[in-house]
Amino acid sequence: MKRLKILSVTALATAKVSSACACACGCGVFDVGTSSMFPEDSGGTAFFGYTFLDQNKNWSGTSAAPGANNEDKKIKTQTYTPGLQYMFNRSWGVQLQIPVVHRTFDSSANTGPITWTDLGDIQLRCVYTGLSDDLSSGLTLGVKLPTGSYNHTDPAGEIDRESQIGTGSTDLLLGAFHRGDIAGSMNWNWFVQAQLNLPVLKQGDYRPGLEADAAGGIYYEGLSLGRMKISPVAQVIGVWRGRDNGAAASPDDSGYQRILVAPGIELRLHPVKFYADVEIPVYENVTGNQLVAPALFKVNISYMF
Repeated sequence: MKRLKILSVTALATAKVSSACACACGCGVFDVGTSSMFPEDSGGTAFFGYTFLDQNKNWSGTSAAPGANNEDKKIKTQTYTPGLQYMFNRSWGVQLQIPVVHRTFDSSANTGPITWTDLGDIQLRCVYTGLSDDLSSGLTLGVKLPTGSYNHTDPAGEIDRESQIGTGSTDLLLGAFHRGDIAGSMNWNWFVQAQLNLPVLKQGDYRPGLEADAAGGIYYEGLSLGRMKISPVAQVIGVWRGRDNGAAASPDDSGYQRILVAPGIELRLHPVKFYADVEIPVYENVTGNQLVAPALFKVNISYMF
């Protein structure tokens, strides 16, 4: 049987900051790899992920907008995510992700950049890969817990809810994936996957917008260097996010649609896997004025046991 190749699905919390006339968003992303976080059979996988995002450009609609239209000037976010996945058998498993976020936020309303580090929103998923005999199709069902801080303060006063590391909401995570060979090739493979992030419980009269993510791409497995297998990856990622709502939200400056292209590479030297990519927006349509980033950088290393 061909080795299982399944894509990981992780919707990261959106970071947006708002005021009466300006807000920022842009780190709602879709985390994808070839097989970095899914084992080929029963057993465990420990992993560590890192992402970097620098939101430094004001955007309105589908084009850049003057920075003077937005009080928020910059949000720089680094996320460190240790986690564990365990497959009880070839069909059922669970996955845990515990993000720690380091953020720098700069706004014309502040006396200078504000930097802090805190626990993010923990995600717990159940993984089912038994929809087909070759395990090429599956579902994920999970929950995002409100463990991240959503009331961080600075000397000038409380930071708005949309710029907090945590959303304060409990979200239901629904996902599906499928992979296949291209024209029967043993080396060329394709994949599609999608996830819906549905906030179901809120705190402090703030509910983040509904988010739907999808990705599709191809990867090649015919390269090697000694015992190390090398897989180039190319994918297209689509994100739709609805407006935030509630008294603590800024619906006029939240919500967006974006399409990204993401070239990447995976290195496999069993039992270790390394994955890295850069996700580059090619289309962005945002509501109001929001900060966007020119690219998102991601690295993931995993160990199977």
